[in-house]
Amino acid sequence: MIGLFTVNDEDAIILQFKEGNPSVLEKYAGNSVYNNHGERIVNGQRLMQTVSDIFLGWTKSRDGTEFYVRQLRDMKASANVENFTPKILEEYASVCGWALAKSHAKAGRSPEITGYIGKTEAFSQAVSGFAIQYADQTENDFALLKKAETEKRIVVTYEN
Repeated sequence: MIGLFTVNDEDAIILQFKEGNPSVLEKYAGNSVYNNHGERIVNGQRLMQTVSDIFLGWTKSRDGTEFYVRQLRDMKASANVENFTPKILEEYASVCGWALAKSHAKAGRSPEITGYIGKTEAFSQAVSGFAIQYADQTENDFALLKKAETEKRIVVTYEN
């Protein structure tokens, strides 16, 4: 849903209202501490983003549907990954990973994280174990993909 608010003929603010649905984690973590799913989403975004949209907020419709609100910006750009070379894709993935790591790092306070992790090696072993299993799975998936290509069940095109 889009709301158009004008100050005059030249200045307009377009707000986007997006429905705030329950988190997929609720069945595992329990109900949110927030009374409105839009509020939960907004607070999550504020934790993750270095600078949030000044119009970011939440509301509820007359029928009880919960929304979060943000400014709609048509100037957002997106990468055209179809034209990426392997090197550009690798660099792009690295930048995206850095930005994601930065936003996640902003979400937690180091004393809380340290207290949660504790002083044992359990956390680092769990994370490194997961990373190794993930890498193994990726290698297995790639082997199956190559086999499917060899057996002509799929066609793979390589571009530079």
